[in-house]
Amino acid sequence: MTTSNTGDATGPTGEATHDTGDATGHPTGTPGDPRPAADTAVRAELARLRDSIDNIDAAVVHMLAERFKCTQQVGHLKAAHQLPPADPSREAQQIARLRRLAENAKLDPAFAEKLLNFIIAEVIRHHESIADGTGQPTGATGE
Repeated sequence: MTTSNTGDATGPTGEATHDTGDATGHPTGTPGDPRPAADTAVRAELARLRDSIDNIDAAVVHMLAERFKCTQQVGHLKAAHQLPPADPSREAQQIARLRRLAENAKLDPAFAEKLLNFIIAEVIRHHESIADGTGQPTGATGE
């Protein structure tokens, strides 16, 4: 099969075909297309799943933003009352809790713990910045 830049193609029997193609410009599922019609269905399912992933990623970002708004308030409260930026006891409780949640959700608990440790480190950095009066760390969006 030969393909031009416009998606016009000549099939194996010599008939001309025209297809607008997929997102990459490759013709899909047309007469004379050597790829099986199932390929079009697979690409459609892949696009559907990727749309869902994109929506979930957006929700995760918004949830993290809300979480950090709350932890910024905690940082200001701690600073106002001369409490330490870190609370190892609370952190250990949260890690154990998140590991249980991860197990119940069929998510690798070690991954969930790594993620929470990353978030906790960022929260502590924010709290330290608030406590020492320098305000928010570089890149923080505020309340």
